[in-house]
Amino acid sequence: MKVVWSKEALRQLIAIEQFISRDNPDRAVKFINRLIDRGEKVKDFPYKGRIVPEFSRNEIREVFEKTYRIVYRISKDQIEILTVFEGHQLLKAKDVFK
Repeated sequence: MKVVWSKEALRQLIAIEQFISRDNPDRAVKFINRLIDRGEKVKDFPYKGRIVPEFSRNEIREVFEKTYRIVYRISKDQIEILTVFEGHQLLKAKDVFK
């Protein structure tokens, strides 16, 4: 099974990197790489991530890297990373159901 990143998820990664880079550009790159690695690893055990509580749908799950939520959708052929965001923020349906 392959992992694909949605435009929204990639947009969020860029925003996260820009925010962290204000204080520490090297740390920003390292953290983004950690987020990407964590997202890519969901292909090994896609159902290990928890069901996203806002939607309670079995195919929409999430894993965490520090305080960041990586939300993904499992389908027959692929796993799509839908969004990545800081966990204290609310998950918006528009970021998941497009």
